[in-house]
Amino acid sequence: MYEKIKEMLENRKFLSIRQQLCDMNMVDVATLLEEFDEDDALRVFRLLPKEEASEVFSYMPKDKQQSIVEAITDRELSGIIDELFLDDTVDLIEEMPANVVKRLLKNTSQEKRKLINRFLQYEEDSAGSIMTIEFVDLKKEMTVPEAFAHIRKTGVDKETIYTCYATDANRVLEGVVTVKDLLLAEEGQKVGDIMDTNIIFAYTDDDKEDVAKKFHRYDLMSLPVVDKERRLVGIITFDDAIDVIQEENTEDFEKMAAITPSDEPYLKTRVIDHAKHRVLWLLLLMVSATFTGAIITGFENAFTVVPALVAFIPMLMDTGGNCGSQSSTLIIRGMALGQIRGRDVFKVWWHEVSVAVIIGAVLAAFNIARIYLFNGHNIKLACTVSFSLYATVIIAQSIGCLLPIGAKKLGLDPAVAAAPIITTIVDAFALTVYFSIAKMVIGI
Repeated sequence: MYEKIKEMLENRKFLSIRQQLCDMNMVDVATLLEEFDEDDALRVFRLLPKEEASEVFSYMPKDKQQSIVEAITDRELSGIIDELFLDDTVDLIEEMPANVVKRLLKNTSQEKRKLINRFLQYEEDSAGSIMTIEFVDLKKEMTVPEAFAHIRKTGVDKETIYTCYATDANRVLEGVVTVKDLLLAEEGQKVGDIMDTNIIFAYTDDDKEDVAKKFHRYDLMSLPVVDKERRLVGIITFDDAIDVIQEENTEDFEKMAAITPSDEPYLKTRVIDHAKHRVLWLLLLMVSATFTGAIITGFENAFTVVPALVAFIPMLMDTGGNCGSQSSTLIIRGMALGQIRGRDVFKVWWHEVSVAVIIGAVLAAFNIARIYLFNGHNIKLACTVSFSLYATVIIAQSIGCLLPIGAKKLGLDPAVAAAPIITTIVDAFALTVYFSIAKMVIGI
């Protein structure tokens, strides 16, 4: 498609380009524009009708949006902002540099500017920061025909009209009714007769990650947001909830790899920023690894007595780190999905220890046979390594499940207690156990 549009641009077939773009999904058009340089992207963008241009603009990455804003006229910019949903406008203003924000606000109507300022007052991670006010609200006294008439009159500029919200005279949320409910109801019925009063809702200051989880738990298409007096102030739609879930998952993955989270896409992040996001954690982990070095130094006399002990250190440390990482990954994911709570700590620990007993037994049995056969039938060495491995697996999986839960109890993100940190802690325990067992069995 890129080559086709590029060729039409060179041949100045602008009407054909416009028709081609209008036949495409607007998300695909936004993706296509990323392939062009700034000049060609602007030329193609200007060929779009106003409504389609605003929709495409809302799907563009931040850097492309900024280049478009800086290149188009005030009149064109005003047209785009007028067509954007309020939550998309707020997101745009939050992400743009100050000079661009100033121009955006200058070309925004006074009424919309007031709404934007109100939204910007909500905490960054709150439900209020991601909600929209483009929804349909009905009065419970309305009949079914009156409700449809109201939807037709006000629904054109709304982000969703499938789910409507019933309020009283003071805008207090009283019920939820879908268009399907209205279609299947008798004409003489009132909204109050058919609405669902068992409402799932969020407060404006609720954490947006907790709100996103409600969409998954209750299979919602949208979620009403209310203030402390339970007055309806906005809704959150499922597309915004998906964005939150994706952001939080990405942040968790980065923390689990000991990387400071970043909002920028990988290829759009500068090399120096990538380095800054990683080096601090690596320095911390490198310094903490000196403890394992100190443990090895403390037992250096053992190596002169039984040199073969050294050969099994990497295997012990790697197995312990892998077991701890497996355990922590499952626990962190379970906590993120709400399957594991703080009160389940003893159940989780017992579950992981039970798993570790089975895994440790299999690994230990394999190692006894392997070391005995290939290391001169040295049964003491085989038992030392295998018993150490068994203990290491149990310790590693205990640490792997307890650290994330402990972090959550302390108000930290469980993802912080992930693979790199757990591996460092497990290494120290594994070496201590190894040399302690070697003392008892071999008598070093």
